[in-house]
Amino acid sequence: MTIDRHALGFGNSDRAVYAADPWTSRGRLYPEGASPTRSDFQRDRDRIVHTTAFRRLKHKTQVFIAQDGDHYRTRLTHTIEVAQVARALARALKLDEDLAEGVALVHDFGHTPFGHTGEDALHEVLLPYGGFDHNAQSLRIVTKLERRYADFDGINLTWESLEGLVKHNGPLLSKDGAGTRGPVPQPILDYCEIHDLELDTFASLEAQAAAIADDIAYNTHDIDDGLRSGYLTFDMLEEIPFLAGLMAEVRERYPNLEASRFTHEIMRRQITRMVEDVISVSQQRLDMLKPQSADDIRQADNVIATFSPEMAETDQQIKAMLFKRIYRHPDIMRIRAGAAQIVTDLFGAYMANPKEMQSHYWVDHIAGLAEAARARHVGDYLAGMTDTYAVSAHRRLFDHTPDLR
Repeated sequence: MTIDRHALGFGNSDRAVYAADPWTSRGRLYPEGASPTRSDFQRDRDRIVHTTAFRRLKHKTQVFIAQDGDHYRTRLTHTIEVAQVARALARALKLDEDLAEGVALVHDFGHTPFGHTGEDALHEVLLPYGGFDHNAQSLRIVTKLERRYADFDGINLTWESLEGLVKHNGPLLSKDGAGTRGPVPQPILDYCEIHDLELDTFASLEAQAAAIADDIAYNTHDIDDGLRSGYLTFDMLEEIPFLAGLMAEVRERYPNLEASRFTHEIMRRQITRMVEDVISVSQQRLDMLKPQSADDIRQADNVIATFSPEMAETDQQIKAMLFKRIYRHPDIMRIRAGAAQIVTDLFGAYMANPKEMQSHYWVDHIAGLAEAARARHVGDYLAGMTDTYAVSAHRRLFDHTPDLR
């Protein structure tokens, strides 16, 4: 049976000339035949959703540990919100929505249990062996650690999806080969030896949309979760002119609105204004650059999808408030210390006796490896844990487990 790809919506005439084109993709590390019903970027997105790493995001936390309550964001709910914003930006800028969504869905795969606390702790214990970087870990997951397909390790994403995963926050190397944000993690350099992701260029505009969508989503939902937890108050939000303006607008239109609805009305306006700001700036930069291909975006001198100077200042003000009022709050710092202890303790236990990693697929071979190779396996195992699994593993191995409440 022959399937008409155009009847399925393929070859979208609304896609801009500077958008990534799935029909002219640079391909996959392991060549595969084309699908008659899905573009390569659709297949990437679908593969990402069906991974073990994606399911684990459900029980990995952002800021508030799972025991704090079921209504706070997890990595999974955050990822879904990022994907929604990325897709909205992609549609407005006439990009490939599937690629933007795919990059958004995969961007947090490498995060450890317990948010950035777990990442910091794992990086500390792995420093003698090259350290830990969640972006590099995401790449390792989709190119090596997911073990699902008969023909290859990983999930064999297209070059464009891998590029977006690695470079969504900008080039990793300058044109003279220097690291733009410090040394490039070794796993990324190793992969680029066999599949060059061109670390000295920007990523596609789809990946840039996913990156700025991440900022928009977590700025908004950390405020929402902060208000829910009581660490933030409406009076604290008044200190930021942008948020004060949104609150005044809601109060004028809806006097005496209950707190939960008032919060939602602020948050939805915040997302809308930030999205509209990015669209406006992106359109202005596209008008100046006049790109005729996705490669013109990659070779540009600056990022295209970004905030205006005014919104960038607001973004920094929000981040500063969240850092002061939530991330460094004494209660959160106490919980973070306990979470860090769990990760550190587990690393030591698994290095001493790798057979304690009961579900690791290489557990019978790790003991005979060199120390650095063994440490990387332990790091992979720990990074893949959910919060709940890490706590239960610690309770099994130690007499006392920190209370993360």
